[in-house]
Amino acid sequence: MADPSSYRPKPGQIPDSPGVYRFRDEHRRVIYVGKAKSLRPRLSSYFQDLANLHPRTRTMVTTAASVEWTVVSTEVEALQLEYSWIKEFDPRFNVKYRDDKSYPHLAVTMNEEFPRVQVMRGPKKKGVRYFGPYGHAWAIRETVDLMLRVFPVRTCSAGVFKRSAQIGRPCLLGYIGKCAAPCVGKVTPEEHRELAEDFCDFMAGRTGTHLQRIEQQMMIAAEDMEYEKAARLRDDIEALKRALEKNAIVFNDATDADLIALAEDELEAAVQIFHVRGGRVRGQRGWVTDKVENVDTSGLVEHALQQLYGEESGEAVPKEVLVPALPEDTAAVNQWLTAKRGSNVSLRIPQRGDKKDLMATVQRNAQQSLVLHKTKRASDLTTRSRALEEIAEALGLDGAPLRIECYDISHLQGDDVVASMVVFEDGLARKSEYRRFEIKSFEGQDDVRSMHEVITRRFKRYLSAKEKTGDLMGGEIPEEQLQEDDGRPKRFAYPPQLVVVDGGQPQVAAAQRALDELGIDDVAVCGLAKRLEEVWLPDEDDPVVLPRTSEGLYLLQRVRDEAHRFAITYQRSKRAKRFRAGPLDDVPGLGETRKQALVKHFGSVKKLRSATIDQICEVPGIGRKTAETVAAALAAAAPAAPAVNTATGEIIEDDEATAPAATPSENGGSTHDPAEQPRA
Repeated sequence: MADPSSYRPKPGQIPDSPGVYRFRDEHRRVIYVGKAKSLRPRLSSYFQDLANLHPRTRTMVTTAASVEWTVVSTEVEALQLEYSWIKEFDPRFNVKYRDDKSYPHLAVTMNEEFPRVQVMRGPKKKGVRYFGPYGHAWAIRETVDLMLRVFPVRTCSAGVFKRSAQIGRPCLLGYIGKCAAPCVGKVTPEEHRELAEDFCDFMAGRTGTHLQRIEQQMMIAAEDMEYEKAARLRDDIEALKRALEKNAIVFNDATDADLIALAEDELEAAVQIFHVRGGRVRGQRGWVTDKVENVDTSGLVEHALQQLYGEESGEAVPKEVLVPALPEDTAAVNQWLTAKRGSNVSLRIPQRGDKKDLMATVQRNAQQSLVLHKTKRASDLTTRSRALEEIAEALGLDGAPLRIECYDISHLQGDDVVASMVVFEDGLARKSEYRRFEIKSFEGQDDVRSMHEVITRRFKRYLSAKEKTGDLMGGEIPEEQLQEDDGRPKRFAYPPQLVVVDGGQPQVAAAQRALDELGIDDVAVCGLAKRLEEVWLPDEDDPVVLPRTSEGLYLLQRVRDEAHRFAITYQRSKRAKRFRAGPLDDVPGLGETRKQALVKHFGSVKKLRSATIDQICEVPGIGRKTAETVAAALAAAAPAAPAVNTATGEIIEDDEATAPAATPSENGGSTHDPAEQPRA
């Protein structure tokens, strides 16, 4: 535990201006990011008597080993920089809301020639219009099914679309009138895009115009005695009204607003957001966080606003944002939101009327979400702590292993030998720090030698990072040495307390030998053997047998299984890539994009091989030097043997690049495959 006075800045060093500050631990890892209107009083507040600090703040300052700051000109810049650094460094003592699920959105891919309506999850993509989020994917599909009567936009995948275009026949939706069938040219790209834009307008809340237009068309058709057309338009109106009924009306004035409510206790906080567009609730989502820093309701609201709108712009930021408490610096946050939207945004607390009533509903949802989360997670927090304590006791460690790294080797009969490294911190997977290795020092099957190579490479990188940052020399650490070229924290810069290897005595001995050769004596090593789930320690003849009901054993199994999964995934991808390899893969400097451009231009590698250098230069992005390299590589490569139809015996004139590659068995990459040699 560090003494904050050991790294306290000297009097007068801290500027009295707006800025953002970072606390780092002994390994130079950023553990907390904060901002302040004035850095001097804010930072000074961290270096008072420890007894006067909040317990969470006290833990943070005693974990830290240094503090640094960056001065900015305005409080809005400080807000933006704080958000960027929290996202980049993922500090352990900052409040970070996590989604309790991946909420689905209704998405329209306006960035494609023929926009597609589909369900999407995950990060938002540029050029795609999103609506929602929704609680369930089936709710999106029901709504889309109703609206396709009126707006028959494409919903099929790229493969189905391409196949229908090739055979000149639309899919079932095209025949029943729920797709305009742009794949076979029934509508032009411009007409289909207009349909997609009308669909987006309706989903965005501009419903009155479309309903009135269809009603007028129905009346005209009835007057002209086109009764079948009038009946079809009547059914379209009913379908749109049923789609509207799925979203409750909460405001009669077509308000666009987001309502944010919080429920919190001493340890955790839950936030709920209702997205209201056109006076109707169009989506709902929720987050939960551990209160790892001393923060009040205003601070929680500010963090929620940062996460909710940090990556948004334009109409994704509504005209009104209703919150239970205003952030400490309301003017700066309001200015930031206004810049995101491009027009004025009202950030306020609802005081009366429908908006206050709806806020009460959102608040009840937040409270229920917190209760449900605590029911699920309360035992989990206790369980993880107990698991780490059991591991420390069984292995004779000085303290709980807060960072565990696990390594596994995967191959198929000695081919495509790879390794994985997975990281668990505080008992939870930290996927951003997973790494994978390709065994380079030898060929063939030798798990023990592979494990020694991987551990050596990983901890050589760690020692190199320590030396570059001055930890081994005790010198001053320049800022530029703390980050990679892209600004991210250096990889392999943080040591684990425990290394777990997938295997028994030989693998454990190899890992320990690698650490000994590097002079590292503060990292514990153990192995988990699959057959009896025994825990092996270096230089021990007998394994440690944990009870089958042990939480510590369960955590080690989860870590080992995750390393196994990650290794197999990498091994399979390498094997599949090897099977798909062609003569263009050996051309130096030729990336995947230009390879695809060449094959698309000529139709196949066979036709590309017979092309002249001038013809190759006609491909966009291919210069003469590259064309000469491609021609030389194809001339040197032996052409593939002709394919033969085994039923008739005739030679098939195939297109080398367009024929599907042989796909290996799905079991092929697993270290459990029967074809693979048993390991020691």
